[in-house]
Amino acid sequence: REMIDKQQPYKIYRHKIGASRSSDEFLLTPSNPKNVASVSDARYGGVTFFSEGDFYATHSLKMKKIGSKKEPKEIYSSKKFRAYPYALEDKIYIFTNHEAPNFKMMVTDKDKPEFENWTDLYPEGETVLESYSITPKYLIIQDKKDVVSRVKLYDLNGKFIKNVELPEVGNVSSVSYNRDVDKVFLAMTSFTSPYKMYTLNPDDLAKATPKWELYYEQEVPIDMSDIEAKIDFYTSKDGTKVPIFIIHKKGIKLDGNNPTLLYGYGGFNVGMSPSFIGSRAMFVNRGGVYAIACLRGGDEYGEKWHQDGMLFKKQNTFDDFIAAGEYLISENYTNTEKLAIQGGSNGGLLVGAVITQRPDLFKAAICAVPLLDMVRFHKFLIARYWIPEYGDPDKKDEFQNILSYSPYHNIRMGINTPTTLVTAGENDTRVDPLHAKKFVAALQNNPGQKNPIMLYMDFDSGHGSGQSTEKTINNLELQMRFIMRELGM
Repeated sequence: REMIDKQQPYKIYRHKIGASRSSDEFLLTPSNPKNVASVSDARYGGVTFFSEGDFYATHSLKMKKIGSKKEPKEIYSSKKFRAYPYALEDKIYIFTNHEAPNFKMMVTDKDKPEFENWTDLYPEGETVLESYSITPKYLIIQDKKDVVSRVKLYDLNGKFIKNVELPEVGNVSSVSYNRDVDKVFLAMTSFTSPYKMYTLNPDDLAKATPKWELYYEQEVPIDMSDIEAKIDFYTSKDGTKVPIFIIHKKGIKLDGNNPTLLYGYGGFNVGMSPSFIGSRAMFVNRGGVYAIACLRGGDEYGEKWHQDGMLFKKQNTFDDFIAAGEYLISENYTNTEKLAIQGGSNGGLLVGAVITQRPDLFKAAICAVPLLDMVRFHKFLIARYWIPEYGDPDKKDEFQNILSYSPYHNIRMGINTPTTLVTAGENDTRVDPLHAKKFVAALQNNPGQKNPIMLYMDFDSGHGSGQSTEKTINNLELQMRFIMRELGM
């Protein structure tokens, strides 16, 4: 915290376990205190990579042989794109979005590592490339089509072989190859199925029916037998198709009267994917509909989807969320007296924005650890690092854009907003709790505010993390009691 406040970049050292800290070898420090840096050895490639950049771009990527006393050589630099290298034997593989919003794989010889020698191995396609892994024979690709991840198989020259048959229906969380044990590991989950890990002999990837073996399955004490889920799509204000996940009990009646909780985030390239609903099952098993909107600002459709929900296009995120609520009503899942929303951090900004823009649409809201005074957000804690996402309020045109949606500044006198529970952590080092306090005070003192506006301060944790299991359960119970009471459950 002290180094951040003084704008001092952190330093990276190599430490030998068991040795004195005084003998640590200095490796790297970012040239800009707002940047992050990393140093990593390519275990099977014999080189060390040195990387520096921000959330959006790899400003400098350097390389040298492991143990070499020479200065590392820069092989890539960009203020716009990201590049993640992996060295294996005589090749360097690069996962990048360089001129490729959906990402691609590039490759070069280790003795010609400079960017001008990189060539496409897996070119950018219509679907989003999420990750890859390399076996002695194959290139394994994990891509995402309409928010569902899958696995495809290529040879090491980038020639397509087949779509890999998965062990069950669900979403691929990750796929990797472990050279030490010569096994492929595949992690899967779904809305109603918890995390599972499967293994496979890499030579079996090309078989028509690979024989996956269950390696690990998470056990949960929740009855999911009466719950079903689907991925649907709705149209936002500007005509954009947006995915939405809808989970409810089997045999639900579409009578427009179901208590419904809508969740969203929409920012920082953080997307939603089909995954186990976990503790939300208690809400669904009590008759609730749980919906997750895949808003612009996330990574559901690559970097362009992210860019379409940031800076001057941030309003798209709010429009997407509002359209999700309208869709749930138009499809007879619920109505305005039975619809609640929830979001935290950047999702707290989302909730604050939509309850001030469309207070008529929602019955209740949970606004957790939120950013709400967007005109001054960059002046507190580490929030100045988020200027590339939201814009700089010290610049006129960006200030005007931010002011147009800043929840604190768009509270309308005489307008009654939905019943809202705002939560904040007194020890939050990311989002200053002043946002929550100011917003609640302003709403509570609005003459037109009839619905209760409540502030819950957590003095034992920060940005929602660092809690004991007991505290986590208590906070979840508090939020669910609030939502279920407001929705008449």
